[in-house]
Amino acid sequence: MGTLLRLTEISKAFDGVQALRGVSFELRAGEVHALVGENGAGKSTLIKIVTGAHRADAGTVEIGGRAVVENSPLVSRSLGVAAIYQQPALFPDLTVAENVALGFEPRGAWRRVRWGERRARARGLLERIGARIDEDLPVSALTMPEQQLVEIARALGADARALIMDEPTASLPERDADNLFRIIRELRGQGVGIIYISHRLDELASLADRVTVLRDGSAVATRAMKEVDRAELIRLMVGREISTVFPKRSVKVGETVLELRGVGCRASGVRGVNLSVRAGEIVGLAGLVGAGRTELARVLFGLTPADSGEIVLGGRAVAIRTPSQAVALGIAYVPEDRRRHGVILDMAVAANASLAVLRRLSRLGFLDLEGERTLAEEYVGKFSIKAASIESPAGTLSGGNQQKVALARWLATKPRVIILDEPTQGIDVGAKSEIHRLMGDLAAEGMAILMISSELPEVLGMSDRIAVMHQGALAGILERAEATQETILALALGHRGAA
Repeated sequence: MGTLLRLTEISKAFDGVQALRGVSFELRAGEVHALVGENGAGKSTLIKIVTGAHRADAGTVEIGGRAVVENSPLVSRSLGVAAIYQQPALFPDLTVAENVALGFEPRGAWRRVRWGERRARARGLLERIGARIDEDLPVSALTMPEQQLVEIARALGADARALIMDEPTASLPERDADNLFRIIRELRGQGVGIIYISHRLDELASLADRVTVLRDGSAVATRAMKEVDRAELIRLMVGREISTVFPKRSVKVGETVLELRGVGCRASGVRGVNLSVRAGEIVGLAGLVGAGRTELARVLFGLTPADSGEIVLGGRAVAIRTPSQAVALGIAYVPEDRRRHGVILDMAVAANASLAVLRRLSRLGFLDLEGERTLAEEYVGKFSIKAASIESPAGTLSGGNQQKVALARWLATKPRVIILDEPTQGIDVGAKSEIHRLMGDLAAEGMAILMISSELPEVLGMSDRIAVMHQGALAGILERAEATQETILALALGHRGAA
């Protein structure tokens, strides 16, 4: 197989912080080369050097056998490099055909657009990867998996030979992930080289040909995928053995804090949910995508208020019509999409940490900056948040540290109940272990935790009890000792007799 891309002794520093230290990497035609490492290991910096978004301080970049001295996004694209990120970079108000055309049509103010050819080309590219998407639809009408397929079609239209996929399955349900894997294998068979970045280590065994591990800005190993297992990858990534990613602690469970009695919401499809969460307890909420887990969380937080049943908090029936009412009653909600709803990327860590308690930190309409600073420093220390300073923008932090900031924001409200929606989605195994440890600490302090997760190992590893949803209703509740992946899946599929 020919070499599509070769990086040799690449180094890069930002403001004196060494992001990459002499990293060498190679991508061959017709291979899937996994790139793994903890958040902050240097993966994003390396990819940005490949795509021309950053320039290396030292080392050489070769694309298609050609040394690239002055790389840029335009140069890398012209040499057949394309990147598909976790959040698709598409124009939502343009059609699918228009977005695909941006990848390969010549630019010019006076160029005539051949609409029929444009639509036909987009349709052909989508058919090539087995995507049944109307090329005339606006991208805003597409699901996340469909948007990813449009990006792949655009890359193929631009004759990309080296394709970078950054956490492509982080927000995909299993069926859509399986379809993506099929497409990846087909592209590999056509000679396309794929750099595949993922924190989901289990999916690499059947997908990747080789794997390179980055740690602290250095490439610590490149191996054939068949020569390493998950445990070895974790050891290489973190530089130490992790006995368990799920440090579940046995803590004293107290009185019932939150109880739902027949709670429903017609607008969100939630139906007759009966559920309780006790102080010091972690209740896992499992189910297939679309089962109503996040919808139930939104009901509890007042985003889509319940229109039937009763919510009882601390033994008292309450009405929750708005998020501000939920916060006042002691309910906190850390949503699934931290980049859209969890943290504000352009704002400082301190500002993010104080957002939910601005009223408490304000005097006569003025923010108590010293109080905000003290609050932020408390949680940065307590959660071991890695940031240059509390004034650093949240967007400069790794995914795991962003999640800690989001958690700090809501814990600052001193809640009795906290709802965690996909708390470790898209973060590395080391950061997952830290988030799980924090959850254990919160439970030990007497907090009631409702954890929504699509990862069955996480649900099984961290929950005291597991509630499984199916089509907006509760299909069953399992005690920790009786729960297995099989029993959870059976309930999630609507087989109520499984419990």
